[in-house]
Amino acid sequence: MLAVGNERPPMGLRVNRRRITSQGYLERLSSEGMAARSAGPDALVLEQPVPVERLPGFAEGLVSIQDAGAQRAAPLLDLRDGQRVLDACAAPGGKSGHILECADVALTALDIGRERCGRIRENLARLSLRAQVLEADCVQLAQWWDGVPFERVLADVPCTGSGVVRRHPDIKWLRRSGDAGRFALTQARILEALWQVLAPGGKLLYVTCSVFEEENDAVVSTFLARHADALRPGIPGDMAAQLPPAPDHDGFFFALLEKQI
Repeated sequence: MLAVGNERPPMGLRVNRRRITSQGYLERLSSEGMAARSAGPDALVLEQPVPVERLPGFAEGLVSIQDAGAQRAAPLLDLRDGQRVLDACAAPGGKSGHILECADVALTALDIGRERCGRIRENLARLSLRAQVLEADCVQLAQWWDGVPFERVLADVPCTGSGVVRRHPDIKWLRRSGDAGRFALTQARILEALWQVLAPGGKLLYVTCSVFEEENDAVVSTFLARHADALRPGIPGDMAAQLPPAPDHDGFFFALLEKQI
C-alpha cells in the first residue's frame, strides 16, 4: 500500500449507462486516440490522464470522473426503481449521480455547506438528473428529515483519507496519530443518526476511503454490538469489505448493514 501510495493515481471514468455502454464509450475514446481499460461494469481507467474537456461527451453527461473503487458503492445498495434513497455526506455528487444512473429512485442528497451542495447540483445538472439537495448536518435530524424512512442509505463518512494519499499527498504530513480515533467518534455518531432514518428491511452502506481498521471494522462492530436490529449480511460476490489501493482504484472500505423487520 505504501508503494502504491507513491504512484500516479489512475484517472477513472464512470460511463453513464443510461446514455451509452462501456464498450461504446471505449470505442469513442479510441476514435479520439485515447486508450482505456475496463475496471468494472461502468468503470474505465485511462492509460494516460487528459483534461476533462478532451473527454468525448463529457459536457453532455456521457461520462463522469470517478474512481473505479468509488463506483462499487451504488451497486452494493441493491437499488430498485421507486425507492426512497438518502446519500448522506454527498458532495461532490459522484455517488449521487451513479445512484440515479442505476435506478429511478427518489434521492435526497445531503451535505454541509452551500458550496458543497452547489457542487452536487452542478454535477447532477450536467447529467440531466434530479435529486433533492439539502444543506444540513446529517446528524441533526430535526434540521432536514421529514420523518419518512428511507429504504436505502449511503453513509460515505468523513475519514482520514488514508486510501487516497496518492491523490492528496499532503495527508502524509498533516495527519496525526490520533486522527483515526477522532474520525471514528464522528463516524459512530453519523452511523447512529442515519440508522434512525432507515426503514425496517432497508439497507445502509457504510463507506470510507480509509485503510485503518479503527475507522472501518471497529466502528461497524461496535455499532452491531449496540443494535440487535442490525445485521451485516456481507458484501455480495467475492469482493472483500476492505479494498486496498491498487493500480486501477483507490482504497475503500464497505460495510452493508440491514435493518431487521
